[in-house]
Amino acid sequence: MSSSRPSAERIADLVAPIYPDEIVGAFEMVAPMANALDWTPNAILDKACEETGLDDFGDDLHVEPLSVLAPAMIGEGELSTLGQLSNHGTLVGYAKQKLLVADLLKRHPEIHDIEVERPVVIAGQGRTGTTHLHNLMASDRAFRTMPYWESVEPVPSVSEQGIDYGANDEGDPRFQRCTATLAGLNGALPYFKRMHDMYPEHVHEEIALLAIPYGGMAPETMAIMPTWRDWYLASDQVPFYEYMKTMLKVLSFLGRGSERDASRWLLKSPQHVERLGDLMTVFPDATVICTHRDPVAVAKSMSTMLTYTSRMSRNPEKLADVGCYWVDRMATMFRSMADDRHLVPADQSIDVAFHEFMADDAAMVKRIYNLADQPYGEATAEAMAAYMDAHPRGVHGSVSYHIEEDFGTDIDALTARLGFYLDQFGVEKEGAR
Repeated sequence: MSSSRPSAERIADLVAPIYPDEIVGAFEMVAPMANALDWTPNAILDKACEETGLDDFGDDLHVEPLSVLAPAMIGEGELSTLGQLSNHGTLVGYAKQKLLVADLLKRHPEIHDIEVERPVVIAGQGRTGTTHLHNLMASDRAFRTMPYWESVEPVPSVSEQGIDYGANDEGDPRFQRCTATLAGLNGALPYFKRMHDMYPEHVHEEIALLAIPYGGMAPETMAIMPTWRDWYLASDQVPFYEYMKTMLKVLSFLGRGSERDASRWLLKSPQHVERLGDLMTVFPDATVICTHRDPVAVAKSMSTMLTYTSRMSRNPEKLADVGCYWVDRMATMFRSMADDRHLVPADQSIDVAFHEFMADDAAMVKRIYNLADQPYGEATAEAMAAYMDAHPRGVHGSVSYHIEEDFGTDIDALTARLGFYLDQFGVEKEGAR
């Protein structure tokens, strides 16, 4: 079976994209609209109010981060015309969600009484097996999770609230909008599936919930903005984690067509690796799964993926800067995990080495369930086996990484810089250096 899978391919035009004629035309066509955008925070918030018909944001948590984020994105982000339209729309979308959340909480204050108890949280950098682990465990109907389509629009617009769209998620207009968006994404970025397969039902990260009041590191993946990064790293993120907890209550209240009889949340985000203290402050009873992989392999993969996904939104002449930025950023995140790992109590956490998880994922999941005091029976095993049968790893092929040539990375220096991580967590070194 493995021999029939597509082989690893190099993205030859990674840092110097060759765009199809229709993409070139799209850049040119939207230029007047991009030039007309108002990036001032007040304009972004006003547009959200106009589009929702609401004007109460509930609190001012969003004010400070947006005052940093908006000017940094347009001033430092080196955005293409399509990137300007997309990112501006995303910032407006976050504000719209904050308005909708505040409105829902005013009408249903009982949401605050919902308990978020004993969540299971996967804290690991991208490319460390977190997505496979997250989706594998999410196949267990005992966990409450958030599919990608729901993460994009957690609260429906006022006109779409209170409507029964049937037992299947596919009937929800948010699902349909997400499906159309992903079709466009996969068409424009054909190699993306090889690195991270996204589909509407794909279980997604709560980083999208942290971003609603412009918190967390999600905005950092939208553009290279040193000013924003510095604000985020220096900021107190506990209020944003508290907001995320409220959002979990909101989602539990709203439910959805395929909602399960589950109250225990299964969460995952790369941000947690450098915010373990904040995570445990807000979720002191969490079981935390810390995933680890050769940090050089992670840096290669993440820097390549984020460079590739930036080709539509960033000035193509500045694409190599994306890879360089993320190679360095990954290193700071690995250091944070190493320094702060002790903040999670030993009896509430487990370290999962990538090579061990890949060797026997089912056995590792059983260990995690045992730690989390989560029942693991025949139905759970069958659900996970069915998921793996339906989603074989590597079915879309893979991408080869060449950060030495693409970004000018000195692999020997990077290996020396990150060697501490291999020693601390017993991670196997991958491939030749």
